[in-house]
Amino acid sequence: MFLRNTYYNAKPFIPARLRWAVRRWFARRKLKKVGDIWPILESAGKEPDGWPGWPDGKQFALVLTHDVEGQRGLDNVRPLAELEMSLGFRSCFYFVPEGEYVVPMELIAWLKENGFEVGVHDLHHDGKLYKSREHFRKSAQRINHYLKEWGAVGYRSGFMFHNLDWHHDLEIEYDASTFDTDPFEPQPDGVGTIFPFWVPAPQSGQMAARDQRSDVRGQQEHKNSDSSIANTPVTGNTPPITAPIGADLRPSCPSVSTSSRTTSSSSSSLTSDLRPPTSEKLNKPRSGYVELPYTLPQDSTLFFLLWETSTRLWERKLDWIVAHGGMALLNAHPDYMVFPGTRSPGNNQIESSHYGEFLADIAARFRDQFANLLPRQVARGSRSIQRTPCPRRSRRIGMVTYSDYETDNRVRRYAESLARRGDHVEVLAVQGSFGRSRKSTLNGVHVTQLSRKASLRGSILAYFIKVSRFFLQVSGALTFRTFRDRYDLIHVHNMPDFLVFTAWMARLRGARLILDLHDLVPELFADKTTGLKARIAAGLLRLEERLSAAFAHHVIISNHLWVKEVTGRSIEREKCSVFINNVDSENFHPRQRTRLDDRRIILFHGSLSQHQGVDLVIRAMPAVRSIVPRSEFHIYGSGSFEEDLRFLIRELSLENIVRIHPPVPLERIPDLIANADVGVVAKRADSFGNRAYSTKIMEFMSQGIPVVLSRTEIDQFYFSEDEVRFFESGNVAELGAALVEVLTDGSLASRLSESGRAHVAAHSWTKRQETYLELVDNLIDDRLVKSDLSYLRPQLLQETADVAN
Repeated sequence: MFLRNTYYNAKPFIPARLRWAVRRWFARRKLKKVGDIWPILESAGKEPDGWPGWPDGKQFALVLTHDVEGQRGLDNVRPLAELEMSLGFRSCFYFVPEGEYVVPMELIAWLKENGFEVGVHDLHHDGKLYKSREHFRKSAQRINHYLKEWGAVGYRSGFMFHNLDWHHDLEIEYDASTFDTDPFEPQPDGVGTIFPFWVPAPQSGQMAARDQRSDVRGQQEHKNSDSSIANTPVTGNTPPITAPIGADLRPSCPSVSTSSRTTSSSSSSLTSDLRPPTSEKLNKPRSGYVELPYTLPQDSTLFFLLWETSTRLWERKLDWIVAHGGMALLNAHPDYMVFPGTRSPGNNQIESSHYGEFLADIAARFRDQFANLLPRQVARGSRSIQRTPCPRRSRRIGMVTYSDYETDNRVRRYAESLARRGDHVEVLAVQGSFGRSRKSTLNGVHVTQLSRKASLRGSILAYFIKVSRFFLQVSGALTFRTFRDRYDLIHVHNMPDFLVFTAWMARLRGARLILDLHDLVPELFADKTTGLKARIAAGLLRLEERLSAAFAHHVIISNHLWVKEVTGRSIEREKCSVFINNVDSENFHPRQRTRLDDRRIILFHGSLSQHQGVDLVIRAMPAVRSIVPRSEFHIYGSGSFEEDLRFLIRELSLENIVRIHPPVPLERIPDLIANADVGVVAKRADSFGNRAYSTKIMEFMSQGIPVVLSRTEIDQFYFSEDEVRFFESGNVAELGAALVEVLTDGSLASRLSESGRAHVAAHSWTKRQETYLELVDNLIDDRLVKSDLSYLRPQLLQETADVAN
């Protein structure tokens, strides 16, 4: 959005030849990549459910429209209209209300008298109408004024920018700011259909029903009294067409009269009314509007961008539309047309004969197969047509994480959910532990590994240098890739927070940014250091968090207990959501136990940091072993505390019963858990772990093994005594007793297993991923994003609200 606004601010000062030269260069490169979606998108030809067909059983509709952008275009309105009348066609002209010309009311009256339609084209046609929600809302008031003044019911934005949610601010019956497919537009997201469709107002409910009843009554009243014109003659010089209003597009409509003023007493007649809509009609509550996408490439795209010298692409697309019975809606610009005796200096000119020959060809080839309708006719007959479900546009999502992607459950959960629904997901991560190539694809996600990860155990300077190197690598990669193909959204995972700034160029080019706070860096750093320098550093880290959060469009917090800290110092509540580390059932579905020996395996997997309390479990193992002789403690992971743990094992001579294994891919973890007997999470309550949520708890539960868990603030918030076996954090003796109890009491283990599975079923990622996907879509589409601070367990809602407040 920022880059778009910058361009349109600078556009008046950039020579037109230079602008077009640059656009042509990009268009030629893009043309090689879009053959499968342009000019024909096969899926767009599917008829909507309940499609009634065109008037009089015609095969397709031809809808002609024109955007009048400047004074030259205004001067060409009459010659263009006269050309169309000579061939028996009528069209709609969209005028810029506050552009470089003044719209003569005499011209509007002349067009209407001759059977044409007029509409509003943007407000200033300067590319700035959609720069913010508030700006559009204020501009809509001016646009509505001109709609009433001109007696218009249709709107089209400049440069085909659109936001269908925002367009409900306009007092219109239809909008024509979209297209079925056109990758050459500055906002290239097509609607994927060659049929008109209804765009309901949000929460319109009873209003929609009332308007529908009114429409039905109106149609019944029209049946016995109004004129019938559905199509114009298509050959020779014909009288002006009377523009039908309220045309019903059902196939039961009567035959089309060849006289423009013919009336019909048929009860199925289409209606005709040249009177402009009254202000009362325009001001009534609206339940929505009809969307009319253009379906034939724009003349500027064909003749200026792609340097076509004929109308062959129009003809090819038209033949396809005819075969599918759709709407051939063309947008041609009088500004670019050259009529006999009107040539002016400049390169961007199209001979009017191209357009005239195309219309004549339609008249000759499809004489009895089409209805030449005005946009308002199509709109008034399409109010009940719902948009045909079509393949959604694939989003291009980037993810940045200073972690090993292959073992990072949280990052993979997001990325694979996006990839499963068809988005193109690229992850930039550190080098992993499993020897994969630098670039690989894992479950549909494209992963690029950069530099190795630094350890917080070493010097702060060494850590900062390595992180800075990763920052520069990611920043360069994202900058290069965003120019090659723009991102829709970048999801950045901390630590550190400032990685969000690697997406600066993507943000300038319109990408939305999410900052995901896996950990609170100031609190984590304070847990590792003390003293004055630590306090100063913590203050700087809080500043870093605040600046990073401000740069992002949305912030995700990984548990509810951190909401108060983050919203109190860095970001407003309305800009954040909470997504805990829900288990992804796509990978953590129940597995079969394959181990047949009589050992009793206690399991921990994950990062080996001091706050995880793995050393406490090691110290408890002699007592556990004395009561449960075949018990063993297996550790899978690595981290800054790994060497301390190995030293402790040797010191206590526990090499035979405590084993540290390297990290394993995420796909193998469920099998490891299924072959264990108890999972243990012994976080220290007097450290960062007191308020840090652990993913592995629900991973244990997903495989039906009981969990022994330290009594921390975060875990008492999310889990109950019926779901886990709590012990006092830091108490080695109580930890050992809890492990022994679970290993020896079959009924307790069975009860914990059953309740754990139920907890996972209620709080799995399956329950939350739709909320995340909706968040992504709302951010990309610039819709309202509601702050999500809720949690799925009803009994915790009040506690959550208390914590957040």
